[in-house]
Amino acid sequence: MTASPAGEHPRVLLGVGGGIAAYKVCELLRRLTESGHRVRVIPTRDALRFVGEPTWAALSGEPVATEVWSDVAEVPHVRLGQGADLVFVAPATADLLAKAAHGMADDLLTNTLLTARCPVVFAPAMHTEMWEHPATQANVATLRSRGCVVIEPAVGRLTGVDSGRGRLPDPAELFEAARLTLVRGGAPADLSGRHVVVSAGGTRESIDPVRFIGNRSSGLQGYALARTALARGARVTLVAANVALPDPAGADVVRTGSAREMRDAVLKAAADADAVVMAAAVADFRPAGYQDVKIKKTHGEEPAPIRLVENPDILAELVLSSRISSSAEPARRQVIVGFAAETHDVLQHGRDKLARKGCDLLVVNQVGESLTFGAPDNAAVILAPDEAAVDVPRGSKEALADVVWDLVAARLE
Repeated sequence: MTASPAGEHPRVLLGVGGGIAAYKVCELLRRLTESGHRVRVIPTRDALRFVGEPTWAALSGEPVATEVWSDVAEVPHVRLGQGADLVFVAPATADLLAKAAHGMADDLLTNTLLTARCPVVFAPAMHTEMWEHPATQANVATLRSRGCVVIEPAVGRLTGVDSGRGRLPDPAELFEAARLTLVRGGAPADLSGRHVVVSAGGTRESIDPVRFIGNRSSGLQGYALARTALARGARVTLVAANVALPDPAGADVVRTGSAREMRDAVLKAAADADAVVMAAAVADFRPAGYQDVKIKKTHGEEPAPIRLVENPDILAELVLSSRISSSAEPARRQVIVGFAAETHDVLQHGRDKLARKGCDLLVVNQVGESLTFGAPDNAAVILAPDEAAVDVPRGSKEALADVVWDLVAARLE
Protein backbone atom coordinates (compact mmCIF):
# COMPACT_ATOMS: atom_id res chain seq x y z
CA MET A 1 0.00 0.00 0.00
CA THR A 2 1.32 3.46 -0.88
CA ALA A 3 0.34 7.04 -0.06
CA SER A 4 -2.53 8.72 -1.89
CA PRO A 5 -2.08 9.11 -5.66
CA ALA A 6 -2.35 12.62 -7.10
CA GLY A 7 -5.93 13.86 -7.11
CA GLU A 8 -7.13 11.64 -4.25
CA HIS A 9 -8.05 12.97 -0.85
CA PRO A 10 -5.00 12.98 1.48
CA ARG A 11 -4.96 10.21 4.06
CA VAL A 12 -4.25 11.41 7.59
CA LEU A 13 -3.56 9.27 10.63
CA LEU A 14 -4.60 11.20 13.72
CA GLY A 15 -2.85 9.81 16.78
CA VAL A 16 -4.42 10.81 20.10
CA GLY A 17 -2.48 10.65 23.35
CA GLY A 18 -3.85 10.18 26.84
CA GLY A 19 -4.14 13.79 27.98
CA ILE A 20 -7.02 16.03 29.03
CA ALA A 21 -6.51 18.05 25.82
CA ALA A 22 -7.82 15.07 23.82
CA TYR A 23 -11.25 16.73 23.78
CA LYS A 24 -9.83 19.57 21.65
CA VAL A 25 -8.73 17.07 19.00
CA CYS A 26 -12.39 16.39 18.18
CA GLU A 27 -12.52 19.87 16.63
CA LEU A 28 -9.29 19.23 14.71
CA LEU A 29 -10.79 15.98 13.39
CA ARG A 30 -13.94 17.78 12.30
CA ARG A 31 -11.94 20.38 10.39
CA LEU A 32 -9.85 17.71 8.67
CA THR A 33 -12.83 15.64 7.56
CA GLU A 34 -14.90 18.64 6.46
CA SER A 35 -12.01 19.84 4.27
CA GLY A 36 -11.99 16.51 2.41
CA HIS A 37 -9.24 14.58 4.19
CA ARG A 38 -9.65 10.88 4.90
CA VAL A 39 -8.83 10.52 8.59
CA ARG A 40 -8.22 7.39 10.63
CA VAL A 41 -8.01 8.00 14.38
CA ILE A 42 -5.55 5.88 16.37
CA PRO A 43 -5.95 6.63 20.07
CA THR A 44 -3.85 5.21 22.86
CA ARG A 45 -5.59 3.15 25.54
CA ASP A 46 -5.43 6.09 27.94
CA ALA A 47 -6.83 8.49 25.34
CA LEU A 48 -10.09 6.53 25.43
CA ARG A 49 -10.43 7.50 29.10
CA PHE A 50 -10.97 11.09 27.94
CA VAL A 51 -12.86 10.63 24.64
CA GLY A 52 -14.49 7.31 23.83
CA GLU A 53 -14.20 5.15 20.72
CA PRO A 54 -17.76 5.92 19.46
CA THR A 55 -16.96 9.64 19.27
CA TRP A 56 -13.82 9.11 17.17
CA ALA A 57 -15.58 6.63 14.89
CA ALA A 58 -18.61 8.87 14.37
CA LEU A 59 -16.55 11.97 13.60
CA SER A 60 -14.12 10.19 11.26
CA GLY A 61 -16.40 7.65 9.64
CA GLU A 62 -13.60 5.11 10.06
CA PRO A 63 -13.05 2.19 12.47
CA VAL A 64 -11.05 2.88 15.61
CA ALA A 65 -8.53 0.52 17.18
CA THR A 66 -5.79 0.82 19.77
CA GLU A 67 -4.13 -2.60 19.54
CA VAL A 68 -2.09 -4.36 16.87
CA TRP A 69 -4.27 -7.45 17.50
CA SER A 70 -7.32 -5.90 15.84
CA ASP A 71 -7.83 -7.11 12.24
CA VAL A 72 -4.56 -9.02 12.38
CA ALA A 73 -4.93 -10.28 8.80
CA GLU A 74 -4.71 -6.67 7.57
CA VAL A 75 -1.41 -6.11 9.46
CA PRO A 76 -2.71 -2.67 10.54
CA HIS A 77 0.50 -1.42 12.20
CA VAL A 78 2.26 -1.77 8.82
CA ARG A 79 -0.49 -0.95 6.34
CA LEU A 80 -1.68 2.19 8.09
CA GLY A 81 1.79 3.73 8.19
CA GLN A 82 2.54 2.78 4.59
CA GLY A 83 -0.65 4.31 3.27
CA ALA A 84 -0.61 7.63 5.12
CA ASP A 85 0.19 11.06 3.70
CA LEU A 86 0.54 12.55 7.19
CA VAL A 87 0.70 11.32 10.77
CA PHE A 88 -0.43 14.01 13.21
CA VAL A 89 -0.22 13.25 16.94
CA ALA A 90 -2.21 15.44 19.36
CA PRO A 91 -1.99 15.70 22.24
CA ALA A 92 1.51 14.22 22.29
CA THR A 93 2.12 13.39 25.93
CA ALA A 94 5.56 13.13 27.52
CA ASP A 95 5.14 9.35 27.48
CA LEU A 96 4.32 9.29 23.76
CA LEU A 97 7.26 11.53 22.89
CA ALA A 98 9.59 9.27 24.87
CA LYS A 99 8.31 6.13 23.17
CA ALA A 100 8.54 7.70 19.71
CA ALA A 101 12.08 8.98 20.33
CA HIS A 102 13.29 5.59 21.55
CA GLY A 103 11.45 3.43 19.02
CA MET A 104 9.26 1.72 21.62
CA ALA A 105 6.13 0.10 20.18
CA ASP A 106 3.56 -1.32 22.61
CA ASP A 107 0.30 -0.34 20.88
CA LEU A 108 -1.07 0.42 17.42
CA LEU A 109 -0.07 4.11 17.43
CA THR A 110 3.56 3.62 18.43
CA ASN A 111 3.89 0.70 15.99
CA THR A 112 2.46 2.86 13.23
CA LEU A 113 4.95 5.64 13.96
CA LEU A 114 7.76 3.19 13.15
CA THR A 115 6.28 2.21 9.79
CA ALA A 116 5.24 5.67 8.58
CA ARG A 117 7.36 7.12 5.78
CA CYS A 118 5.33 10.30 5.44
CA PRO A 119 5.69 13.57 7.37
CA VAL A 120 5.08 13.19 11.12
CA VAL A 121 3.92 16.08 13.32
CA PHE A 122 3.70 16.03 17.12
CA ALA A 123 1.63 18.60 19.03
CA PRO A 124 2.70 18.21 22.67
CA ALA A 125 0.48 19.06 25.63
CA MET A 126 1.45 18.56 29.26
CA HIS A 127 2.25 20.45 32.44
CA THR A 128 5.03 23.01 32.21
CA GLU A 129 7.39 21.07 34.45
CA MET A 130 7.01 17.96 32.29
CA TRP A 131 7.62 19.93 29.08
CA GLU A 132 10.71 21.64 30.49
CA HIS A 133 12.23 18.47 31.97
CA PRO A 134 15.60 17.63 30.33
CA ALA A 135 14.35 14.15 29.38
CA THR A 136 11.41 15.58 27.43
CA GLN A 137 13.58 18.23 25.77
CA ALA A 138 16.11 15.55 24.77
CA ASN A 139 13.33 13.45 23.26
CA VAL A 140 12.00 16.45 21.33
CA ALA A 141 15.49 17.22 20.00
CA THR A 142 15.87 13.60 18.89
CA LEU A 143 12.56 13.62 17.02
CA ARG A 144 13.38 16.92 15.33
CA SER A 145 16.81 15.62 14.29
CA ARG A 146 15.00 12.80 12.46
CA GLY A 147 12.88 15.23 10.48
CA CYS A 148 9.72 15.18 12.60
CA VAL A 149 7.97 18.48 13.28
CA VAL A 150 7.37 19.03 17.00
CA ILE A 151 5.12 22.02 17.58
CA GLU A 152 5.94 24.14 20.61
CA PRO A 153 3.04 24.05 23.10
CA ALA A 154 1.15 27.24 23.81
CA VAL A 155 1.21 29.29 27.00
CA GLY A 156 -2.03 29.47 28.97
CA ARG A 157 -4.37 27.78 31.41
CA LEU A 158 -3.56 24.13 32.08
CA THR A 159 -5.49 21.77 34.36
CA GLY A 160 -6.72 23.00 37.73
CA VAL A 161 -5.35 26.39 38.68
CA ASP A 162 -2.04 25.89 36.89
CA SER A 163 -0.94 28.04 34.01
CA GLY A 164 2.17 28.15 31.82
CA ARG A 165 3.70 26.63 28.69
CA GLY A 166 2.24 23.22 27.89
CA ARG A 167 -1.21 24.01 26.55
CA LEU A 168 -2.35 22.40 23.29
CA PRO A 169 -2.61 25.12 20.61
CA ASP A 170 -5.99 26.11 19.20
CA PRO A 171 -7.51 23.39 16.94
CA ALA A 172 -7.91 25.85 14.06
CA GLU A 173 -4.16 26.54 14.13
CA LEU A 174 -3.36 22.83 14.45
CA PHE A 175 -5.43 22.32 11.31
CA GLU A 176 -3.37 24.98 9.53
CA ALA A 177 -0.19 23.20 10.63
CA ALA A 178 -1.52 19.91 9.23
CA ARG A 179 -2.63 21.53 5.98
CA LEU A 180 0.69 23.26 5.37
CA THR A 181 2.60 20.06 6.11
CA LEU A 182 0.47 18.23 3.54
CA VAL A 183 1.09 21.01 1.00
CA ARG A 184 4.82 20.47 1.45
CA GLY A 185 4.40 16.74 0.95
CA GLY A 186 7.62 14.86 1.49
CA ALA A 187 9.81 17.98 1.35
CA PRO A 188 12.38 17.91 4.17
CA ALA A 189 12.02 20.08 7.24
CA ASP A 190 14.93 22.22 6.05
CA LEU A 191 14.62 24.75 8.89
CA SER A 192 14.75 22.12 11.63
CA GLY A 193 17.04 23.24 14.44
CA ARG A 194 16.90 26.86 13.24
CA HIS A 195 15.52 29.81 15.17
CA VAL A 196 13.82 32.41 12.99
CA VAL A 197 12.31 35.75 13.96
CA VAL A 198 9.43 37.22 11.96
CA SER A 199 7.85 40.63 12.47
CA ALA A 200 4.25 41.21 11.42
CA GLY A 201 1.51 43.82 11.44
CA GLY A 202 1.73 47.58 11.54
CA THR A 203 3.06 49.80 14.30
CA ARG A 204 0.99 52.61 15.80
CA GLU A 205 2.43 55.87 17.09
CA SER A 206 0.24 57.52 19.72
CA ILE A 207 -0.82 61.14 19.42
CA ASP A 208 -3.05 61.16 22.51
CA PRO A 209 -4.94 58.46 24.47
CA VAL A 210 -7.42 57.87 21.61
CA ARG A 211 -5.56 58.75 18.40
CA PHE A 212 -2.53 57.36 16.63
CA ILE A 213 -0.60 57.39 13.36
CA GLY A 214 -0.79 53.95 11.77
CA ASN A 215 -0.97 52.04 8.51
CA ARG A 216 -3.13 49.43 6.77
CA SER A 217 -1.00 46.34 7.44
CA SER A 218 -3.07 43.34 8.58
CA GLY A 219 -0.17 41.05 9.53
CA LEU A 220 -1.33 38.31 7.12
CA GLN A 221 2.01 38.06 5.28
CA GLY A 222 4.03 37.93 8.49
CA TYR A 223 1.76 35.25 9.91
CA ALA A 224 2.05 33.25 6.67
CA LEU A 225 5.83 33.45 7.02
CA ALA A 226 5.58 32.21 10.61
CA ARG A 227 3.28 29.30 9.74
CA THR A 228 5.35 28.12 6.78
CA ALA A 229 8.55 28.32 8.84
CA LEU A 230 6.91 26.18 11.52
CA ALA A 231 5.87 23.64 8.88
CA ARG A 232 9.52 23.50 7.80
CA GLY A 233 10.60 22.66 11.36
CA ALA A 234 11.83 26.05 12.61
CA ARG A 235 11.51 27.48 16.09
CA VAL A 236 9.66 30.73 15.44
CA THR A 237 9.49 33.96 17.39
CA LEU A 238 6.72 36.13 15.96
CA VAL A 239 6.85 39.82 16.93
CA ALA A 240 3.37 41.12 16.17
CA ALA A 241 2.17 44.71 16.21
CA ASN A 242 -1.56 45.41 16.42
CA VAL A 243 -2.65 42.17 14.77
CA ALA A 244 -6.09 40.58 15.29
CA LEU A 245 -5.12 37.06 14.19
CA PRO A 246 -4.89 33.78 16.15
CA ASP A 247 -1.42 32.73 17.25
CA PRO A 248 0.16 30.25 14.80
CA ALA A 249 0.49 26.84 16.48
CA GLY A 250 3.98 26.55 17.91
CA ALA A 251 5.09 30.16 17.53
CA ASP A 252 6.34 32.21 20.47
CA VAL A 253 4.31 35.39 19.95
CA VAL A 254 5.53 38.72 21.36
CA ARG A 255 2.96 41.53 21.26
CA THR A 256 4.11 45.07 20.53
CA GLY A 257 2.47 48.37 19.63
CA SER A 258 4.88 51.10 18.56
CA ALA A 259 8.03 51.06 16.44
CA ARG A 260 10.24 51.49 19.51
CA GLU A 261 8.53 48.55 21.24
CA MET A 262 9.00 46.43 18.13
CA ARG A 263 12.66 47.43 17.92
CA ASP A 264 13.33 46.25 21.46
CA ALA A 265 11.48 42.96 20.96
CA VAL A 266 13.06 42.16 17.59
CA LEU A 267 16.63 42.94 18.68
CA LYS A 268 16.19 40.81 21.81
CA ALA A 269 14.79 37.85 19.86
CA ALA A 270 17.39 38.20 17.10
CA ALA A 271 20.30 37.70 19.50
CA ASP A 272 20.35 33.92 18.88
CA ALA A 273 18.38 33.80 15.61
CA ASP A 274 19.58 32.21 12.39
CA ALA A 275 17.31 34.44 10.30
CA VAL A 276 15.20 37.55 10.80
CA VAL A 277 12.41 38.49 8.39
CA MET A 278 11.07 42.02 8.86
CA ALA A 279 7.62 41.74 7.26
CA ALA A 280 6.01 44.31 9.56
CA ALA A 281 5.07 47.77 8.32
CA VAL A 282 7.04 49.92 10.75
CA ALA A 283 6.17 53.61 10.95
CA ASP A 284 9.03 55.80 9.76
CA PHE A 285 7.93 58.70 11.97
CA ARG A 286 6.17 59.32 15.28
CA PRO A 287 4.75 62.45 16.94
CA ALA A 288 7.45 64.44 18.70
CA GLY A 289 5.23 64.82 21.75
CA TYR A 290 2.41 62.87 23.36
CA GLN A 291 -0.65 64.56 24.80
CA ASP A 292 -1.79 62.67 27.92
CA VAL A 293 -5.36 63.92 27.50
CA LYS A 294 -7.55 63.87 24.40
CA ILE A 295 -6.84 66.82 22.12
CA LYS A 296 -10.09 68.81 21.90
CA LYS A 297 -11.37 70.51 18.82
CA THR A 298 -11.55 74.29 19.12
CA HIS A 299 -14.28 75.70 16.91
CA GLY A 300 -13.14 78.37 14.51
CA GLU A 301 -9.44 77.65 15.05
CA GLU A 302 -6.98 75.66 12.99
CA PRO A 303 -5.65 72.55 14.78
CA ALA A 304 -2.09 72.75 16.02
CA PRO A 305 0.33 70.98 13.67
CA ILE A 306 1.76 67.63 14.77
CA ARG A 307 5.53 67.68 14.56
CA LEU A 308 7.08 64.34 13.61
CA VAL A 309 10.43 62.81 14.50
CA GLU A 310 12.13 59.81 12.94
CA ASN A 311 11.68 56.33 14.39
CA PRO A 312 14.55 53.85 14.85
CA ASP A 313 15.56 51.99 11.68
CA ILE A 314 15.16 48.40 12.90
CA LEU A 315 16.33 46.77 9.66
CA ALA A 316 19.51 48.85 9.55
CA GLU A 317 20.26 48.01 13.20
CA LEU A 318 19.77 44.31 12.51
CA VAL A 319 22.18 44.40 9.58
CA LEU A 320 24.81 46.27 11.61
CA SER A 321 24.43 43.90 14.57
CA SER A 322 24.71 40.88 12.26
CA ARG A 323 27.90 42.21 10.68
CA ILE A 324 29.47 42.83 14.08
CA SER A 325 28.55 39.30 15.22
CA SER A 326 29.88 37.66 12.06
CA SER A 327 33.17 39.54 12.33
CA ALA A 328 33.57 38.28 15.91
CA GLU A 329 32.34 34.76 15.03
CA PRO A 330 33.05 34.12 11.33
CA ALA A 331 31.30 30.73 11.46
CA ARG A 332 28.03 32.37 12.50
CA ARG A 333 25.72 33.16 9.59
CA GLN A 334 22.59 35.22 10.17
CA VAL A 335 20.30 35.98 7.23
CA ILE A 336 18.44 39.31 7.33
CA VAL A 337 15.39 39.83 5.11
CA GLY A 338 13.66 43.17 4.67
CA PHE A 339 10.35 44.12 3.07
CA ALA A 340 9.68 47.18 0.95
CA ALA A 341 6.08 48.31 0.42
CA GLU A 342 5.98 50.73 -2.51
CA THR A 343 3.18 52.51 -4.36
CA HIS A 344 5.15 53.53 -7.48
CA ASP A 345 8.54 53.03 -9.18
CA VAL A 346 8.56 49.79 -7.22
CA LEU A 347 11.76 48.20 -8.51
CA GLN A 348 13.81 51.38 -8.42
CA HIS A 349 12.78 52.17 -4.85
CA GLY A 350 13.44 48.55 -3.93
CA ARG A 351 16.98 48.54 -5.35
CA ASP A 352 17.71 51.85 -3.61
CA LYS A 353 16.49 50.45 -0.29
CA LEU A 354 18.52 47.25 -0.69
CA ALA A 355 21.70 49.24 -1.30
CA ARG A 356 20.94 51.55 1.60
CA LYS A 357 20.03 48.86 4.15
CA GLY A 358 22.56 46.19 3.18
CA CYS A 359 20.29 43.22 4.02
CA ASP A 360 20.67 39.80 2.40
CA LEU A 361 17.25 39.80 0.72
CA LEU A 362 14.62 42.45 0.11
CA VAL A 363 11.03 41.49 -0.71
CA VAL A 364 9.49 44.30 -2.76
CA ASN A 365 5.74 44.50 -3.28
CA GLN A 366 3.37 47.11 -4.59
CA VAL A 367 0.79 48.25 -2.06
CA GLY A 368 -2.30 50.39 -2.09
CA GLU A 369 -5.67 50.87 -0.46
CA SER A 370 -6.97 47.52 -1.79
CA LEU A 371 -3.67 45.96 -2.85
CA THR A 372 -1.62 43.58 -0.65
CA PHE A 373 -2.65 45.03 2.75
CA GLY A 374 -5.43 42.84 4.11
CA ALA A 375 -5.67 40.79 0.90
CA PRO A 376 -5.25 36.99 0.91
CA ASP A 377 -2.78 37.12 -1.98
CA ASN A 378 0.45 38.89 -2.82
CA ALA A 379 2.99 39.32 -5.59
CA ALA A 380 6.59 40.40 -5.14
CA VAL A 381 10.07 40.70 -6.52
CA ILE A 382 12.83 39.44 -4.24
CA LEU A 383 16.12 41.27 -4.61
CA ALA A 384 19.58 40.25 -3.45
CA PRO A 385 22.94 42.01 -3.93
CA ASP A 386 24.68 40.99 -7.15
CA GLU A 387 22.03 38.38 -7.98
CA ALA A 388 19.16 38.16 -10.42
CA ALA A 389 15.80 39.28 -9.09
CA VAL A 390 13.31 36.52 -8.25
CA ASP A 391 9.85 37.33 -9.57
CA VAL A 392 7.04 35.78 -7.51
CA PRO A 393 3.72 35.95 -9.40
CA ARG A 394 0.50 36.76 -7.62
CA GLY A 395 -0.61 33.89 -5.43
CA SER A 396 -1.26 33.03 -1.81
CA LYS A 397 0.81 34.71 0.86
CA GLU A 398 1.93 31.25 1.95
CA ALA A 399 3.35 30.64 -1.54
CA LEU A 400 5.39 33.85 -1.32
CA ALA A 401 6.50 32.88 2.19
CA ASP A 402 7.80 29.52 0.95
CA VAL A 403 9.87 31.22 -1.75
CA VAL A 404 11.38 33.51 0.90
CA TRP A 405 12.26 30.53 3.10
CA ASP A 406 13.72 28.66 0.11
CA LEU A 407 16.14 31.55 -0.41
CA VAL A 408 16.89 31.85 3.31
CA ALA A 409 17.50 28.12 3.71
CA ALA A 410 19.92 28.13 0.77
CA ARG A 411 21.94 30.92 2.43
CA LEU A 412 21.93 29.19 5.82
CA GLU A 413 23.40 26.06 4.26
